[in-house]
Amino acid sequence: MKPTDLHGAEFAGRLLAWFDRCGRHDLPWQHPRTPYRVWLSEIMLQQTQVQVVVPYFERFVAALPDLPALARAPLDDVLALWSGLGYYARARNLHAAARACEELHGGELPRDLDALVALPGIGRSTAGAILAQAWGDRFPILDGNVKRVLARVHGIDGWPGTPAVEKRMWALAESHLPAAGQRAPRMADYTQAQMDFGATLCTRFDPACMVCPLQDGCVALREGRVAELPTPKPGKPLPERSAVVMLLQDSEGRVLLQRRPANGVWASLWSLPEAGDHAPARDWFAAHVRGDYDDGAPLASIAHGFTHYRLQLFPVHWRQVALRARVADNDGLRWVSHDQMAALGIPAPIRKLLEGIPT
Repeated sequence: MKPTDLHGAEFAGRLLAWFDRCGRHDLPWQHPRTPYRVWLSEIMLQQTQVQVVVPYFERFVAALPDLPALARAPLDDVLALWSGLGYYARARNLHAAARACEELHGGELPRDLDALVALPGIGRSTAGAILAQAWGDRFPILDGNVKRVLARVHGIDGWPGTPAVEKRMWALAESHLPAAGQRAPRMADYTQAQMDFGATLCTRFDPACMVCPLQDGCVALREGRVAELPTPKPGKPLPERSAVVMLLQDSEGRVLLQRRPANGVWASLWSLPEAGDHAPARDWFAAHVRGDYDDGAPLASIAHGFTHYRLQLFPVHWRQVALRARVADNDGLRWVSHDQMAALGIPAPIRKLLEGIPT
């Protein structure tokens, strides 16, 4: 069979048959499959694996069960529920989109591609996934799993992030949709099938080609190019940055946290006071703390990777310190006990550091 034969009903039919046997049918956002739950799951699943997302999703919907509840919630509550899941811009965009839906769409997600894409944090693929899974509408998706499958089945060279390659893949994804009718058949299942297929069978490394339902039409398998496709992004070494983080505890054992700026890494989260190196850290300490900077105890460094760079944190720990001015809870600084930390959005490496400090 030629790869061009795997279009439309044939491609979709094979994936649906595979999904019925091997797909994931008991994910929490599938029962019930509401627009809000689908949307939340799609945002959480960006750059994150299903097994990681499930407990976060369940905790999130228990606290904020619908879109109006999310829109009413303070951003701090949303970030706290998200804390540890990473890529915090997703949570901020989720919150902003919920408020936009309250203002513009009567507290509901719009059933319209352009209106969904206009909301913060929703791109074309996510919008298609929401429409297909929540309402059964006939829209394609093109996440990383789908790109991998299309690149291999059709032998597509070139990094999928380039406009020309992505345009071709969107056309192929459209051509593979189940046949149109009054209502597209099983669009929710087909959309989930594509994601499951790429995540569990046509994986990045060691794909299970011998049990693949598309193997007789796969160019990459026929030409021995499975390991080469999709073409990886042209690589370059990630830059490295470093920072000093100041772990200050008062006489009650509380930790001083500082609100991160509204933009940039870990935006709006609560973290430790930070400086680029020891000189500005010493200046900050002298301006805010009664004591000697040199009395701080260096802790083990922390390496943390972001998409665009690697960060090395160098924590320094002071106990039983007092500040030069009284700190009331505000948007800048806050004394926080260990019991209160669970209610705040704190970056995962900082939270891990704090959890290791004796109370």
